Amino acid sequence: MTDSAPDQASGDGRPDTLNEIGVLKRREIEARIIAPLIERFGEEFGHDRVVELTREVVVDVAQKQGAALAGVMGGKDLVHFADSMEAWTRGGALETEELEKTPTRFAFNVTRCKYAEMYRELDMADLGAALSCNRDGTMIEGFNPDITFTRTQTIMGGATHCDFVYELPESEQAVDL
Repeated sequence: MTDSAPDQASGDGRPDTLNEIGVLKRREIEARIIAPLIERFGEEFGHDRVVELTREVVVDVAQKQGAALAGVMGGKDLVHFADSMEAWTRGGALETEELEKTPTRFAFNVTRCKYAEMYRELDMADLGAALSCNRDGTMIEGFNPDITFTRTQTIMGGATHCDFVYELPESEQAVDL
């Protein structure tokens, strides 16, 4: 799925308005800057270590963006999370097939991913997972640590579709009094 909704706080507390250009375009701009840095730092310090550090930083950023997303969406349950999907799908960036949407389970398949296409077109397919796909599980941890995330395959990894399942235990549901 990748990334966060517009107007979330950035890591430094300032509003993050970069998604106004669209998350897909944002990822392309970031990739065009980050990939040459990773390549050069990899030559100097070892490619595998630099990619691992990149993953760690991206995961940390995603977790913080997830927490900010909950604030922007006005809640941290699965209904609020599902409502945030527009930011990632804007402009056809993702084509999805919704399988289930309840207060305890949100499941869908991504049947077309322009993020994966973009990384491949830029000859950066090997970095696509580190820069985008790895955000999904940790972003939800920041949004609500009680929500579990399961994905068994990705288009970026060569599958025909990405399978997303977000679940919130019944015990964590808000109770109307």
